[in-house]
Amino acid sequence: YPSEFLMQKITEDNQIPLHLHVSVSLQYVAGLKGNALVEFFHGNIAEVENEELRHLMWSSVLFYKTPNVEVMACVLLSTKAIYFLLDDSFIHADEHQSDFWNKENSDCENSSFHLSCCFVLKLNDLQSVNVGLFDQYFRITGHSADHIVTCLTRDSYNTHTFIQQLMAVLSLLARTPSPEPVDKDFYSEFGSKNTGKMENYELIHSSRVKFIYPNEEEIGDLAFLVSEKMDGLTNLQSLNILLYVLAFQVNHVEGSAQNTSSLQPKTLILTSSDLFLFDEDYISYPLPEFAKEPPKRDKYQLADGRRIRDLDRVLMGYQTYPQALTFVFDDVQNQDLMQNLTLDHFGE
Repeated sequence: YPSEFLMQKITEDNQIPLHLHVSVSLQYVAGLKGNALVEFFHGNIAEVENEELRHLMWSSVLFYKTPNVEVMACVLLSTKAIYFLLDDSFIHADEHQSDFWNKENSDCENSSFHLSCCFVLKLNDLQSVNVGLFDQYFRITGHSADHIVTCLTRDSYNTHTFIQQLMAVLSLLARTPSPEPVDKDFYSEFGSKNTGKMENYELIHSSRVKFIYPNEEEIGDLAFLVSEKMDGLTNLQSLNILLYVLAFQVNHVEGSAQNTSSLQPKTLILTSSDLFLFDEDYISYPLPEFAKEPPKRDKYQLADGRRIRDLDRVLMGYQTYPQALTFVFDDVQNQDLMQNLTLDHFGE
């Protein structure tokens, strides 16, 4: 341990996404290669001597206790736990959550040390993994509110790879087997579904961790929500969601030293007639079992919506992935008047 292939794979994966800024401490981690990276893991992060590092991924993460603070993390999967090596700016970003993060080391701030806090979720405490729509993100749930983390990979390949690696590692865990299922008769099998709603697809791993995937109804719910935002002018049957992607909206901050740009996380939804930006709650839904009340905000909140017919041009940046797109819309005054006239004059 480790094999040459694993060394090469972890070294290749150890790259911070270009568009996201991180602290000096995480830049140091990103500069490590091969053996140095494995030694760093065993010397600074691993909790027991005989655990093996199996996978590394850079991703934005959200915590259940701090749902509004998205922070960059180096996610390390070992045979014992999932480690989230966090940007140290996160501790200062949300001061009222001081009970959630231990601040013993705050006196080192002015020294030459660059600190990162490391959040550990032991595999034995893992209960379920919820995969988001189109594998754009996934949520890991433990046994309490402190142990719920969403990884916003914004990339189906990264999500898929991590889930595969996690399943492989969970297979190594020695857990007591579940009791034998009781044979159900026809009536109990089909009569107990009194919710009238189709359950999500669940895959129960041999380690008893649930992997929950979205079903078609989630897309149906989303289409219904989008049609509501379009003032019901569209027939729901003809409304197709063509694209769902987690993206960033670029807001240029003028007047600063350099005209910098801040990135606002948004969910972009494209239909056959409109382009929408939503603020989505990636961490609170579906509700964890211990939740006493529903979240303070809806899962989807409309931030902006424009008609495709008003789209004038699309400007593409020439930088490498991730690509920047600028949508330029005609500034049409009183759009509703046009729509209503059309409906009145030409019938249904």
